[in-house]
Amino acid sequence: MVTIRDVARAAGVSIATASRALHKGHLVAPGTREGVQAAADRLHYSPHRGARSLITSRTHSIGVLLPDLYGEFFSEVIRGIDQTAQGAGYHCLLSSARHGGPTLEAALRSMRGRVDGLVLMSPEFNGDLSKRALPSGFPVVLLNCPPSDTAHDSLTVANYEGAHAMVRHLAGLGHRRIAIIKGAEGNFDAAERLRGYRAALKESGLAFVPELVMPGDFSEAAGDAAARALLRLDQRPTAIFAANDGMAIGALYALRDAGLRVPEDIAIGGFDDIPMARYVEPALTSVHVAISVLGERAAARLFSVLEHPADRTPSRETLPTTLVVRRSCGSRGT
Repeated sequence: MVTIRDVARAAGVSIATASRALHKGHLVAPGTREGVQAAADRLHYSPHRGARSLITSRTHSIGVLLPDLYGEFFSEVIRGIDQTAQGAGYHCLLSSARHGGPTLEAALRSMRGRVDGLVLMSPEFNGDLSKRALPSGFPVVLLNCPPSDTAHDSLTVANYEGAHAMVRHLAGLGHRRIAIIKGAEGNFDAAERLRGYRAALKESGLAFVPELVMPGDFSEAAGDAAARALLRLDQRPTAIFAANDGMAIGALYALRDAGLRVPEDIAIGGFDDIPMARYVEPALTSVHVAISVLGERAAARLFSVLEHPADRTPSRETLPTTLVVRRSCGSRGT
């Protein structure tokens, strides 16, 4: 293995000078820096990050802790984070704290000493848990979490507005029995989307009907089960709003399996506008979220905190949503 000592010998400089040159130290002349870099390239030298972290107390890695690592939504979030991290010279350490798996506290503790900061999405995270599981002042950027935690930077999407736009659109098409397949209990996004659904019903002059509210957990299987339950009602809905595209796709399968036509018999709309949404049959009307941008912004904010800790002022950013109309709702679209 080529070491910094080998690079220094090949460049004819001291080990300290070689180290400063490779790590952009200010006390190295440009010519010396170029000579050291040329020697490193010739020898195919790669810095040992473990050794470097002992000197700088930095790992040049960030933790990414999500409820799950499965599905297009999470893969798009991870893609945005990872691309931004690579551009900043950082690595990502991924983990999940899903229901029935390791507790969030255990997952947080497993990251200690291994990462310089965290991008975290979890409704369970709060100030008390932060104090128990993380060092004081540890940089954390929250994704899609309740606005009650003001100690950390956070990003979310316009959940209420997006759900409101979807239901108003369905009502505008003449639908009077609009069902919703909710997201997971205790989830901030799910609660906001339900709130938008109820507000849009009221503004459209439609009654809130409890039997048209189906439980869900953002999975395709939950969408399938909810749609089948709706079909067993004495008076089934004419439209279904699923709180994410995964459940909408599951509902679409259930309806077609029951011999129903979408949108002729029942219209469907989803949320997130995952890449697959436009390729299902019929193409899915959805609320567009710039999912990878959400990851990019979260990572960029974390790196800003890491590079300028003295300027840290926690902020909350909300990304806008846009209704994308396709054929699944029965209206002409893309």
